[in-house]
Amino acid sequence: MNKNDKIIRLACYATNITMAVVVNFSPLLFLTFRSAYGISYTLLGLLVLINFCTQLSVDLVFSFFSHKFNISKAVKLSPILASIGLVIFSVYPMLFSESAYVGLVIGTVIFSAGSGFAEVLVSPVIAALPAKDPDREMSKLHSIYAWGAVGVVVITTLYLLVFGSENWYYLGLFYTILPIIALVLFANGTIPKMETPEKTSGAIKFLKNPLVWVSFIGIFMGGAAEVTMAQWASGYLEQAGMDKVWGDIFGVAMFAIMLGLGRSAYAKFGKNLSTVLFAGAIGATLCYFVAAITPIPIIGLIACAFTGFCVSMMWPGSLVVASDRFPKGGVLIFALMAAGGDFGASVGPQLVGVVTDAAIANPSLIRMASELGITPEQFGMKLGMFIGMLFPLIAIFVFASFMISDKKKKRAEAVK
Repeated sequence: MNKNDKIIRLACYATNITMAVVVNFSPLLFLTFRSAYGISYTLLGLLVLINFCTQLSVDLVFSFFSHKFNISKAVKLSPILASIGLVIFSVYPMLFSESAYVGLVIGTVIFSAGSGFAEVLVSPVIAALPAKDPDREMSKLHSIYAWGAVGVVVITTLYLLVFGSENWYYLGLFYTILPIIALVLFANGTIPKMETPEKTSGAIKFLKNPLVWVSFIGIFMGGAAEVTMAQWASGYLEQAGMDKVWGDIFGVAMFAIMLGLGRSAYAKFGKNLSTVLFAGAIGATLCYFVAAITPIPIIGLIACAFTGFCVSMMWPGSLVVASDRFPKGGVLIFALMAAGGDFGASVGPQLVGVVTDAAIANPSLIRMASELGITPEQFGMKLGMFIGMLFPLIAIFVFASFMISDKKKKRAEAVK
């Protein structure tokens, strides 16, 4: 590996860690925002929806108009937007607490746009770099994101414990160091050339292939299954009666650790990807079910954590399957799959917020919660987990089709 390739790889890793900040920092502050600014669960969930819908918008633009962009400049734009967004997200509420939500939304839109550029372009950049095993390199890239998420959870939780939740915005400013590092690295390297469709009609023709949409559904379900638990595990565990510090460190951080372990294990030993995806979907369904029904916080914590291992390959694995099926898709296939993952990541967490608020406001559900001996918030979170369970449940059937397709392909190759 030459010096330029090493620099670009490091820049991509730093960008993925920045994405981990963008996705995971805000949810860790949900209850802080609720107590400090009186923001409802629905509006808190809406921040997640705004985050991923913004990324989704960038994904869709690249899906149809990637040939209009200077790819090298677009990659470098990602850390710039992430830095600006994190500054606004952190500083606005400090200066204008009475309209804090406005600043949170503006900052979220800007750093999410940067994350969108990163998600669409970092994976194809890694794919374009020379490697002995491209599939494992892709898994390694996504494992970097997971380990970044672990760092965000641990650092944020300990910071709030030591310095108090009222000083959260200083930590947001600290995190801007990461995209600045990524920008410096990109500026000192040359980004490899990547294929894009010559015109929009080429993209539309490509999108008419039904197998593209099967892959899209797979990554949609994977994104929803992963991010729903990642975003709401902290609130779920705190509502279950667990101390926030221990819930975040041993629940949310363990989710991220298990996510990283799953991806790192595949990067080192991985094979039979479709079987791994199928087994992961079954495991994630069971974990969500346990989290929804258990009255014991520690069991809920374990279920949240092991969900991370089960869903670890559902997003990057679907991306690898799609890129293998459509090797000439270039930036387009990565953009479309990113759109599918972000769409799922938008829908899942928002549904949990809506369901939780509905449980708090609905008299029948309040009575049902009382009969079960739990609070409406706890009942709402459990209902949310049932909603979350649907995503890996549906993914089981999608990934089963991947396995069947792989077996047919192997039989055909054996005959030849």
